[in-house]
Amino acid sequence: MSPVECGVSHFVIPGQSESGDRHLVCCDQNCILIAAIDGIGHGEEAANAAKIAASVLQTGFKEPIISLVESCHERLRLTRGVVLSLASIDILHGMMTWLGVGNVQGVLLRAGASKGTTREMLLLRAGVVGSQLPPLQATVLPVASEDTVVFVTDGVRGDFIESLSALEGPQKTAERIIEHYKSRNDDALALVVRLTKSRL
Repeated sequence: MSPVECGVSHFVIPGQSESGDRHLVCCDQNCILIAAIDGIGHGEEAANAAKIAASVLQTGFKEPIISLVESCHERLRLTRGVVLSLASIDILHGMMTWLGVGNVQGVLLRAGASKGTTREMLLLRAGVVGSQLPPLQATVLPVASEDTVVFVTDGVRGDFIESLSALEGPQKTAERIIEHYKSRNDDALALVVRLTKSRL
């Protein structure tokens, strides 16, 4: 059984055939890596940068996340670059390490939380992976079964946070965020990942 239940929803800016926003969820019995990636700008070049970052993360998903971001930075130097947020979860010890470069917002919603309660916000550091990498410092938090990680790109308005509820399913949450909170003038991505009872 998978250690996570995932929901994802996208909005592609009108006039573009491909989104510059991508997501990634990789897992085995010991580790989960969750990432949301926003290629700088729009269209094919943004999408290509995001694809490269996703490939680097997928290949090395068991590595420490600071090393993963540094690897992305090196691979993306000849591209527009990306902003991203990612979380690595140690299933055995119930610990999550996460960090963000740029403006991909992250929220940890604790199990059983109703609207506006029991949540942790990801600290974002200004920069662009592939261009201007800030000093990287990850945050470590304990996590438990039914906790939910939410990542959204900057095509989603920040007030989506007030609507979050741990009682809503991940796919429904992702679709609702995009439907009600997308800005309409940028690609948008909502990724919602809930840890299942079977593993933590």
